[in-house]
Amino acid sequence: MPFSMDSLPTSSELPLRFACIRSSKSFRYCCQLSFFAATIPLLHLADVVKSGRFVTMRGVSSPTVRSLQRFLKSIIFLATLSVCCGFLGFVDNVGASHLTSDHNEVHIVNMGHNGDVHRDMLIDKHHAMLTSVKKSQDDAARSMIYSYRNGFSGFSARLSPSEVATISRMEGVVSVFPSRQRKLHTTRSWEFLGVDDAIISQLGGADNFQHNMRNTSHRGKTLRELASYGSDVVVGVLDSGVWPESESFSDHGMSPVPPSWKGVCETGDAFKLSNCNRKIIGARMYIKGYEARFGPLNVTSTGEYRSVRDKDGHGTHTASTAAGREVPHAAALGGFGAGTASGGAALARLAIYKVCWPLPGESPAGDNTCSDADMLAAFDDAIADGVDILSVSIGSNNPQPDYFEDSIAIGSLHAYRHGILVSCSAGNSGPKEGTVSNVAPWLLTVAASSVDRDFTGPIVLRNGQILEGQTVTPYVLKQRFYPLVHAADVLRSNASVNFSSLEPSQCLANSLDSSKAKGKIILCMRGVNARVEKGREVLRAGGAGMILANLPSNGVEVSVDAHMLPATAVTSDTGENIIAYLKLAKTPKARLLPPRTHLGVKPSPFIAAFSSQGPNSLTPFILKPDISAPGLNILAAWSGANGPTKLEFDKRRVKYNIYSGTSMSCPHVSGVAALLKSIHPTWSPAAIKSAIMTTASVIGSDGRMIKTAAGKVATPFLMGAGEINPTLAADPGLVYDIKLDNYCDFLRSAGYNMTLISITIGVNAPCARKNHMKTSDLNLPSIAIDLSLSRSIQVSRKVKNVGSAHGIYIASIEEPSGIKIDVFPSKLIFNHVGESRRFNIKISHYKEHKYAKNGYSFGSLSWVDGKGHNVRSPIVVKL
Repeated sequence: MPFSMDSLPTSSELPLRFACIRSSKSFRYCCQLSFFAATIPLLHLADVVKSGRFVTMRGVSSPTVRSLQRFLKSIIFLATLSVCCGFLGFVDNVGASHLTSDHNEVHIVNMGHNGDVHRDMLIDKHHAMLTSVKKSQDDAARSMIYSYRNGFSGFSARLSPSEVATISRMEGVVSVFPSRQRKLHTTRSWEFLGVDDAIISQLGGADNFQHNMRNTSHRGKTLRELASYGSDVVVGVLDSGVWPESESFSDHGMSPVPPSWKGVCETGDAFKLSNCNRKIIGARMYIKGYEARFGPLNVTSTGEYRSVRDKDGHGTHTASTAAGREVPHAAALGGFGAGTASGGAALARLAIYKVCWPLPGESPAGDNTCSDADMLAAFDDAIADGVDILSVSIGSNNPQPDYFEDSIAIGSLHAYRHGILVSCSAGNSGPKEGTVSNVAPWLLTVAASSVDRDFTGPIVLRNGQILEGQTVTPYVLKQRFYPLVHAADVLRSNASVNFSSLEPSQCLANSLDSSKAKGKIILCMRGVNARVEKGREVLRAGGAGMILANLPSNGVEVSVDAHMLPATAVTSDTGENIIAYLKLAKTPKARLLPPRTHLGVKPSPFIAAFSSQGPNSLTPFILKPDISAPGLNILAAWSGANGPTKLEFDKRRVKYNIYSGTSMSCPHVSGVAALLKSIHPTWSPAAIKSAIMTTASVIGSDGRMIKTAAGKVATPFLMGAGEINPTLAADPGLVYDIKLDNYCDFLRSAGYNMTLISITIGVNAPCARKNHMKTSDLNLPSIAIDLSLSRSIQVSRKVKNVGSAHGIYIASIEEPSGIKIDVFPSKLIFNHVGESRRFNIKISHYKEHKYAKNGYSFGSLSWVDGKGHNVRSPIVVKL
């Protein structure tokens, strides 16, 4: 047991320590502490005598005498305390809380399923556990951050390392882990996805719907009309809050709040009760975890609201994408993307859970930070409030945390128990492999793709070349040629950049020389700082305009921004063309043409380069991401307190803004899930996830396989099952359903302790009575296996009929290169809706095929009924 001199109790504090007598099992700790504490003054006194600094009382100042007297009193008192320990049996880590540093970190104590225990009893239990390792009930109360007691059991509190160790050993505790900081994964898209196309045009007739949907009145209806635009489905959004005055959150014409709703509308800084309505029916904020880590929120320096009101804009954007109202004549700054803005489920209700706050000392253009402790509290309340769908555009960097130490995985598993589908962003760490976040199999993890819309801003070089660029800046240069220079050629002599890297060309803050840059168009390269900060630097240096070029890793993915000067962004190939021109031309010049919106771009979609990729770094043979959806240059509602660039100097204000990230793709899927929930209210989260995945498309608008931003064919590691197709998802034919106890089997196969699984799942370990399953046997609508150590593997799946009462499905296989696949039975016959059939898949090497070790091969299995259903599952094989 470590001891700290600074944390030993003084004699005046010691009487307070008798509170520990109420504890239960710390006799040895008390005696060790008393013995050690009593020894300290003796050692100190011996040291004083030995040094010759104290020989007699004569000539010694009275403070020194009083100090000696205090030492002697401490000896007597602590000796008595030691004897007291022997007779009274001091217990429960008497010194744990005050023998460690005062800088205790916030930890989460995960206690799994709440066992349907009354919430008040759970709160008492949590406080009792915390009190047992603290020096008093008051100390425990001050340390407690949240008590989780609605959807699951646990708490978050400031704990020392020794307290963490003690609580970890307590009965009923699944895990204790630090509260980490997560980050946000930051109109035309819905039209592009076809939610307003007539059902009959895609499915071949209304009779393809299940029995409760085959009314002839459905013919010619759109998916949103059939789903009543998601009316009365509640979408919860964990994010940075909401700007309630946006027209996207109007409740005009909406019916009363569903009686099943149990949530609240919390008031606060600039957020009144009237800011909630029949659209925004719930509003809560969570800041205790953030403030425990960073101190009190500085509203003056950040401009943030201590309420659900959204200063950043991210939360407003995601909420309106998922479930915003239809707003005609919406557009970004400069009129870009003009049209009717709408969320996927325009009449769904919104419950806002603000869990993300500004990171102290960071650029306002960066993302907010979100505490695990705060997010778990939001999950806990959302479950009790009665949400149907949760949209979480938040994640963590790799390595991914263990499932039992991941707040999103924990919260979403308990949400799953209550029938709530949780849609999460895959992350923005692409194009590097193995960077995907939110990898738990019960989550629906979303990658980002493009739509068929460009905001073209062409460049004309003096030699006559016309190069394609993209922009949404409202500023236009006079139509004449301007000198064109590379940023590296107009650097300040004392610029703080790494000249052995790309930094000289990346227009970093205060790097450009005004005397060299003034009046010129500056070519800047992406990377290091925010794109809008590069434009700011060119503006500061007096540049006339900017061309922002992709790096090769970004390929053809062009993210547009509302720069504060004339600017356009180009692909990596176009950037290289411009660099080549700069090298050859004696007096290079260029002009930037006025921008315009261009629809019907082909090929589309492509997978955005920033979108995080598989394989799954935690459980490699659970395929992630699951699906892709629009996330590049998405127009949606914005905060009235922030400019379109989010930079402090940007005083412009917009009602709608264009933003990119898997944060934008996630609410697209959340909106679709809300529509499906409205059409199929009894479907489980797994059934909705399956319907979305098995009906996804892998073919782009050009009739070819969907590609990456770099022009390569996109694999399931980039797009999961493919691009979401909302209309087809409404009638998938078959679904791969998963019961909660199936996750018990999965966790056991992944190596988790059965006792902890039982506590977490909240069942009597049904998987303990079954044969040990393989991870790859989890009934997901995707298949990922490791064939690097064996010749063949067999996996099992079960599908449930949700289509026609009588259906016959035939297996159609696209074999991965070098891999032989056998499915048995190869024909599935269903006689009624709800009937299930199991099948097996044998995956093996072709003997004559040569393959590269540690590589991957991709294919698919589809069940086809000849009536419009093509139930497709991607297959990933490690070689």
